[in-house]
Amino acid sequence: MRKATVLTTLALLLSLIVSAQNGFQKIHGVVTDGQSQSPLPGVTVQVLNSDSIIGTSTDGDGRFVLTHVPIGHVSLGFSFMGYKPVMLNNIVLDIGKEGSVNVSMEEYVDSLKEVVIHSSAGKDKQNPLNEMSTVSARQFSPDDASRYAGALFDPSRMATNFAGVGAANDTRNDIVIRGNSPLGLLWRLDGVNIPNPNHFGTQGSTGGPVSILNNNLLDQSDFMTGAFPAEYGNAMAGVFDLKLRNGNSERSEFTGQFGFNGAELEAEGPFSKNSAASYIVDYRYSTLAVFNLLGINFGYAEIPQYQDLSFKVNIPMGIKYGTISIFGLGGPSFADVLAKDQGKNSFNLTPFNEDTYFNSNMGAVGISYKLFFNENTSQTISYAVSGIQNTIKIDTNYNNTQKITYGEDNVDIVSSLSYIINKKINPKNTLKLGLMADIYNSNYMDSALIDSVYKFGSKFKATNTLIQTYLEWQHKFTDNVVLNAGIHYQDFLINKNSQAFEPRVGIRWNFAPKQSIALATGLHSEILPISVYYYQSQLSNGDYALTNKGLGFEKSAHIVLAYDYAFLPGWRMKVETYYQQLYNIPVETKPSSYSTLNIGASYYDAPYDSLVNNGTGQNYGAELTIEKFFNKTYYVLLTASLYESKYKGSDGIERNTAFNGNYTFNALSGGDINLGHSKRNAISVSAKINYAGGKRYVSLDANASEIEHIPIYDYSNAYANQYPAYSRVDFKVGFKHNGKKVTQEWSFEAQNIFNQKNIYQQVYNPNTNSLETDYQLGFFPIGSYKITF
Repeated sequence: MRKATVLTTLALLLSLIVSAQNGFQKIHGVVTDGQSQSPLPGVTVQVLNSDSIIGTSTDGDGRFVLTHVPIGHVSLGFSFMGYKPVMLNNIVLDIGKEGSVNVSMEEYVDSLKEVVIHSSAGKDKQNPLNEMSTVSARQFSPDDASRYAGALFDPSRMATNFAGVGAANDTRNDIVIRGNSPLGLLWRLDGVNIPNPNHFGTQGSTGGPVSILNNNLLDQSDFMTGAFPAEYGNAMAGVFDLKLRNGNSERSEFTGQFGFNGAELEAEGPFSKNSAASYIVDYRYSTLAVFNLLGINFGYAEIPQYQDLSFKVNIPMGIKYGTISIFGLGGPSFADVLAKDQGKNSFNLTPFNEDTYFNSNMGAVGISYKLFFNENTSQTISYAVSGIQNTIKIDTNYNNTQKITYGEDNVDIVSSLSYIINKKINPKNTLKLGLMADIYNSNYMDSALIDSVYKFGSKFKATNTLIQTYLEWQHKFTDNVVLNAGIHYQDFLINKNSQAFEPRVGIRWNFAPKQSIALATGLHSEILPISVYYYQSQLSNGDYALTNKGLGFEKSAHIVLAYDYAFLPGWRMKVETYYQQLYNIPVETKPSSYSTLNIGASYYDAPYDSLVNNGTGQNYGAELTIEKFFNKTYYVLLTASLYESKYKGSDGIERNTAFNGNYTFNALSGGDINLGHSKRNAISVSAKINYAGGKRYVSLDANASEIEHIPIYDYSNAYANQYPAYSRVDFKVGFKHNGKKVTQEWSFEAQNIFNQKNIYQQVYNPNTNSLETDYQLGFFPIGSYKITF
């Protein structure tokens, strides 16, 4: 008996020692029906490939908690009678933070099928969260933005690894999708459309040097590049449909981080032990001044300053009373671009001999209420207020004379209301109906010094409303043949010309266990930046007229054909071909090369008056993706894109758009290496190779510029020329240590490790009376540190 007691005690001590060495943590989450979005009780949840049996089932609210799960990379299996099984791989579990996953399951059309979890089951990144998407859509994890070399914890920069997506500029995160202007990208956050979520963004733009979106707050989200479902309007290029994660409702957790995006502090946790309500809040402040003191060149002579705050409050009250969510993000930013600093290993962002003072503020706050009428029908009501403000002042220093040559103070405040009903009729049919209203309150004033007289380009206060409504229907002929159809209608009440009916349809056929083909087509349209409608033309009598106010939507017709093949477990090959016909594009009334399709190609786009919707364009191409999803130790993402992007101005001549790079190739790979059996220490590596067509540009006439002492451009041959091919190699290495209660991570990233000289632009320098070449970002080393507990 004594011997047995001793052996039992030794076994217990050994178990405790192993526990202390290996480390364990919790995983919790919610399982819902993919069509109705209602919680699924009774779902079996289990840890796969574990030495011991770890499992549970969901409660009446679809919630589950797994305890005593070993840290490291974890795979989970979800099974439920009548539903397709789901397997989630590569859930990273650390000592400092509990794991959290939200899963949706799809009901079989034939509900009597046997449920078996196997290696090919489950959701992968090729399948978007939005099940109404047919083609050109994939989900992504916020971990991807922190894992991928070159991403800098930024979703936009991460997306440049995907087929059909390119970067417009090394120092900004504007993205070019299939040859479209970055302005064609829609940002949606927790079901609400928001303005440009970037520091130093401007009205109508979609990118900036630093993202306000905080990677630590994002949940699994969707990214779309064409022929998107009917619920998305006012966009022609692509969609970022982002989700904010809920704070931990089980315990309080804290995160500290220092890196390129700033120094930040984050807190999350439950409001009380007796409630499932939770909060998460994160504050971040710029660190670029610190990196500048270390001698790191980030492409700007000035030191941008910024700060931001993000938060979410989630209050679930049970399926009977619904769920309330409150979210917000935003922050100010400013920079002084001084003439004396121009050209010091940086871009020439403004004309020489000018000092520019730039301030930007962006913010969005919203509330939503979701209620289930029954297990198959729900409504979601959302209200949000968002806004962006830019102030600019430009002083000229020329011939020892200082003058204010330009001033701007522009504000857009948007109030958004949406109402959505989701109805799962049966396993074969699902309907979704939505109504959205965006009220734009704009206050613009800008003036420029022209011929010693200050003249207004825009000076107005205006209120305009964009109404959108849509109806979507999903019909499953069988489990292998799915139809997604819908119609989107939008009306911009600024004039009688801005109405659009947009039918959209897509069908997917899984014709073999590992292969599928899909076809989707639809119409898409978008409004122009508000400033374009209200740009003032000065008449011969000195009066001003709004010659652009009657403009209608820019419009585009998309068609996409896709083939998907899972040729090995965990591997996918995807091929997509597409064609986009762009029409109703604003161009000048007089013959010229101007088209609004090229807006967004530079930091500043000069406004034009007297525009009409007579322009056209077309984008077409083919894309290849070969991907191994991150499972166990490594991942691979190879993409190739060949494309053309053309347009016609009012002169009727077909030209390349500013975004016609012709080709983009990416090779990305990386993985984690555990040090020892405890999984407490791990090394991560990631490398990326990017090779793409050079930037297109409007040529400077060197002789004319030297004679006139101002830049003279040859617009008759706009974008005919192209800089040499762009190439860059990035590398990232990280180390993670899981202590008893704290997880610490260190990473070092080197972008453009071979210091490739990629041309960004050519500018005229009046001081030297010559053309100068600006280059993209050179060798760029950056480090980061993160602690969670």
